[in-house]
Amino acid sequence: VQLVESGGGLVQPGGSLRLSCAASGFTFSRYSMSWHRQAPGKEREQVASITWDGSITDYGDSVKGRFTISRDNAKNTVYLQMNSLGPEDTAVYYCQGRDSYSAARVYWGQGTQVTVSS
Repeated sequence: VQLVESGGGLVQPGGSLRLSCAASGFTFSRYSMSWHRQAPGKEREQVASITWDGSITDYGDSVKGRFTISRDNAKNTVYLQMNSLGPEDTAVYYCQGRDSYSAARVYWGQGTQVTVSS
């Protein structure tokens, strides 16, 4: 089982990034997916989630209107489009998969660093 995030990097305030998370080794299409982030000295927080079929999405208050989660089940990939980035968005971003049939089965990626700085 693997979840591999990519697309992180350094971006200026007000800029955009698109994160990707490629899944393998499990039935991606039956898993709800989510993005989480952890800033230095802070607890990990969930920023966005999407159901197995993409029909329902949810966002944390701090990113609503700026971030968009989407998925492509044909490509076993989930995305996070991040716009209007600010320094407060600096964190390591992780993707998570949760089995829609067994909520205790959870997989995590290794994370990708996003740094927002001028």
